[in-house]
Amino acid sequence: MFFTLGAANYLKRLSPVAVVALEEALAVIYHYKNDLRRFLEIAIKDRSLISRFDWQNQSVYKRQIVRELVGILCGDQDKHLAALTQLCLAVVDMKSFEHLERLDDGRKRAGEAKAAVVKLRALVEPHKEVKDEMVEASERQRRAKERLAANSALRSRLAEHKAAFFDLAASDGAQARGYALEGILRGLFELFDLDGKASFKVVGEQIDGAFSFQGTDFLLEARWTKEQQNAGDIYEFDGKVRRKLDNTLGLFLAINGFSQEAIPAVGSGDRPRVILMSGQDLVAVLEERIELGAFILRKKQHAARTGNIFLQFHELT
Repeated sequence: MFFTLGAANYLKRLSPVAVVALEEALAVIYHYKNDLRRFLEIAIKDRSLISRFDWQNQSVYKRQIVRELVGILCGDQDKHLAALTQLCLAVVDMKSFEHLERLDDGRKRAGEAKAAVVKLRALVEPHKEVKDEMVEASERQRRAKERLAANSALRSRLAEHKAAFFDLAASDGAQARGYALEGILRGLFELFDLDGKASFKVVGEQIDGAFSFQGTDFLLEARWTKEQQNAGDIYEFDGKVRRKLDNTLGLFLAINGFSQEAIPAVGSGDRPRVILMSGQDLVAVLEERIELGAFILRKKQHAARTGNIFLQFHELT
């Protein structure tokens, strides 16, 4: 759920003319259906695309198989990008047609095959080297698999942090709870690649720390008290942030939230340099409803546009 795979290149949108040229080339480069099958099995690493056809059925003709295969590949070019690239590469790399010249009308057959390959090559190669595209496609698939594996690990770690947080919510003891929350926040920052710049420090029910995100340095203050945080608490933290360099902002996490009068009071004064986050917001991250970095970015953008420093998860559109 935390990734997307794109393929912005010419094969992602193989033109209709090139599709027809590919079909024609595949239909004429081999006379016998079994020879074409062996060629396809070598050209395309995904054997399931080849084995789905009934090659032994005499009533299933070569051109029918070719049309269906190309239709599958071009029907979802994102999914079959690598196979489509491998196939185009194999066809346009063909230089010899001696296997056709040995047949009846061999010169004619070889000439037709060569012309079909040349036509396909002319449609494909001006955009980019096909071999480079195959390498890039394979590399994209490799990275996608790595992201999938990483996402699986991320979800597993999030589940652990979520369980720890709810266990913590049922416990008592300010100092112990502060240390436990520190571990959860550290883990979340590491999972979402937020660059921690200072060791977190626990003082009673309060955690101080710092991190960097998208070129901005953030001070962190996290509090887990029975009472909601008031305007004075926010002003105090805002003053701490203002004493740092201009590019510094603050993230104030209050597990039990902020009082109703706190937000309007802070918003009515000088431009604040902090954004606020509640325990409910944190739970949304732990439950995989939004990534931590994406949420911080949305809060920051909302504050910059509206002056409201407390965009809550349920207010997102």
